[in-house]
Amino acid sequence: MTRWYTIPVLLGLLFSPALYAAYPPFQALVDAASPGEALQPAPGIYAGPVVISKPLTIDGGGQVTIDNGGQGTVIRIETDGAQLRGLRLTGSGDSPNNLDSAIQVRGHYNVIKDNVIEDCLFGIDLEQSDNNVVRRNHISSKHLAMGLRGDAIRLWYSMANKVTDNVITDSRDTVVWYSRDNLIANNTAVRGRYALHFMYSQSNKVENNVYDDNQVGIFLMYSDGVQVRNNRIYRSTGPTGMGIGFKETSAVTIEGNDIVYCATGIYLDVSPYQPDTENRFFGNRIAYNGIGVLFHNDWTGNVLRGNHFEGNITQVAVQGARTAQRNAWTGNYWDDYQGFDRNHDGVGDTPYELYAYADRIWMDVPAARFFKGAPVLELLDFIERLAPFSEPTLLLRDPSPLMVSPRNKIQ
Repeated sequence: MTRWYTIPVLLGLLFSPALYAAYPPFQALVDAASPGEALQPAPGIYAGPVVISKPLTIDGGGQVTIDNGGQGTVIRIETDGAQLRGLRLTGSGDSPNNLDSAIQVRGHYNVIKDNVIEDCLFGIDLEQSDNNVVRRNHISSKHLAMGLRGDAIRLWYSMANKVTDNVITDSRDTVVWYSRDNLIANNTAVRGRYALHFMYSQSNKVENNVYDDNQVGIFLMYSDGVQVRNNRIYRSTGPTGMGIGFKETSAVTIEGNDIVYCATGIYLDVSPYQPDTENRFFGNRIAYNGIGVLFHNDWTGNVLRGNHFEGNITQVAVQGARTAQRNAWTGNYWDDYQGFDRNHDGVGDTPYELYAYADRIWMDVPAARFFKGAPVLELLDFIERLAPFSEPTLLLRDPSPLMVSPRNKIQ
């Protein structure tokens, strides 16, 4: 007799616990291997979870899947000197309290590379783990609302790790918390919340990453001495969207970055925070953002030199009816500069000066920001520039504006 199944029944058969239980346990292969052995499992699907407590090299060759059946963490590394490569990891649990992950690392000098991580709440979680390499992995989280997803890569009290060349899609954040001397380079992250979030983490390097269509590109919170160079940050949009944000962060170098099409390009809140320090912004392209640089208040200690400001609706804004003059502005290119260069030395003959006219209303009253760009505010601003009925605020003065941009196109 022919037996017919409805679609829900077929799905139940395909994803039933019985089918997951039919997969051979990968732990048996690990247990049978000797320390230092290179393990190359036969292609196929295996069942997790897996605990690695001795140095092994496990190479799946791109043909090995470990499925955890929707429970807990797929692989936990509790040793030094292990390598995981060429694996597909899927089916972690969905408990943020337990940090259900594809890979939890609790050791040093491990290498995790060329793996595909899918349907796992957290991707790769390093806790009190130093000198590890996380390279060329493809990571995505579970199909949940943004705030319910896990972090793609998480460093917690972990030092001198190298996180490079990874591709992250549809996860929540990459976080570096209480960690120092790490390298974050050549990664791509799209459609997340914070592409990269630092908290109490000093002396890290962030280089040559591409962060596109995230709510926030890079946020530096209480994290001094970070170097952020040659990154491309695009389309950080939404009500709180920003390319690079600062909160009480000092001695940071932001150099050679493209920050384009963001709600706010650079956001500064009480930064630098440490006395006798400065934050340096050199040679960045800040273009086509709602606000190029937004100061939370009239703080001091930032040096902005050789940057390219182009196409921003508002070049610089300061909340609370203050100015940005206590920071050093010199040698920047401003696309709205209206001076001349009669001696042809590449520097404008007169300073670039940015005033706040009627548009200061939305800076003083946050609720009025809803009307930013509305015809009525634009009309008020135009009339006040023709015949000011109140004294405008000088937001900044660049004494040596560049006539030719140091960066002519988006790379």
